Amino acid sequence: MLRKSVLSAPKRTQAEIQSKLDEAQAKLEAKKEEFDEYRAKLKTQFEEKESEVKSHVEEWKATRKVKKLEHRADKAEDYAATAIFLAMAAMEEAEEATLSAICTRLDAETAAEIPK
Repeated sequence: MLRKSVLSAPKRTQAEIQSKLDEAQAKLEAKKEEFDEYRAKLKTQFEEKESEVKSHVEEWKATRKVKKLEHRADKAEDYAATAIFLAMAAMEEAEEATLSAICTRLDAETAAEIPK
């Protein structure tokens, strides 16, 4: 599917595509540590969420332990924000992967056109 997209795309010079790829790679490299931190944070948050016993939540509701319920809500909101950030990071990684695929396809197409 990507190959078909590459072949049907308007002809761009390999230098233009390589420039975009280099830019995307630099952007990802600059954010790599931040992405890794968010991935670790999301894993920790997921584990905390899994370990939270539903019976405790029901008890907190019944006994109106507002502080605990508010803390739980804050953690859920933070988890959602982290998940959104990682989804955006995955899109950036997908963009870089697509540009890389286009460059490698162009290399193959160029090599196939060179007479032997």
